[in-house]
Amino acid sequence: MKTYLLPSLKLTIVFIIICSVIYPLLIAGIAKASPGGGKGEIIEVNGKVVGYANIGQKFTDDKYFWSRPSAVDYNAAGSCGSNKGPSNPDYLASVQSRIDTLLAHNPGVSQSQIPADLVTASGSGLDPNFSVQAAKIQVPRIAKIRNISENKIYELINQSTEHPLIGMFGPEKINVLKLNIALNNLK
Repeated sequence: MKTYLLPSLKLTIVFIIICSVIYPLLIAGIAKASPGGGKGEIIEVNGKVVGYANIGQKFTDDKYFWSRPSAVDYNAAGSCGSNKGPSNPDYLASVQSRIDTLLAHNPGVSQSQIPADLVTASGSGLDPNFSVQAAKIQVPRIAKIRNISENKIYELINQSTEHPLIGMFGPEKINVLKLNIALNNLK
C-alpha cells in the first residue's frame, strides 16, 4: 500500500500546484499583456467611456447600425442564450417579430435578404459583432436619415471589417460599436 500511496500523494500535490497556482497565474499574466490589461478593450470618445469592444450594446435608433439581438437585453451580468430550440413557438414568434421590425425600418429589404445574425441572438446574448451583410442591408436607411452618400457608408463598412485570423479562421465581422462611432465621425 505504501508503494502506491506516497507516489499518488506526491502526484496530487504537484497537480494541485499546477492547476491551482501556476495555470491561473499564467492566464492572468497573458490577460495583463492583452489590450485593456485583462479588463477588455474600453472604447472612449472625447475622454468619456462609451462601451467595451467585446460586449454588445443595444442600438435601436434608425440613424445607427442595429446590433445583433440579445436574449438578456445586453446585460453582461446575466450572459446567456435564450435556450429555446428552433421549433419552439415562443422563439419563432420572437424571431418573426424581429424580422417584422427590421422590414418596417428598412423598406427596401426583402425577408430573404435578412442575415440570421440580425434576428437571432448569439449564445452569450452579448455578441459585439455582426456580419458584413448585416451592415450592408442597413446602409440605405442610415444614408437617407443622415443625408450621407451610400458609397461613403460602404467605404466605412469596408474599413471596419475585421478579416478572419490568418485568412481562414472565422468569418469576416464588424464591431457594431466601433462602426457606429466611425459613422458619427463621418463628415
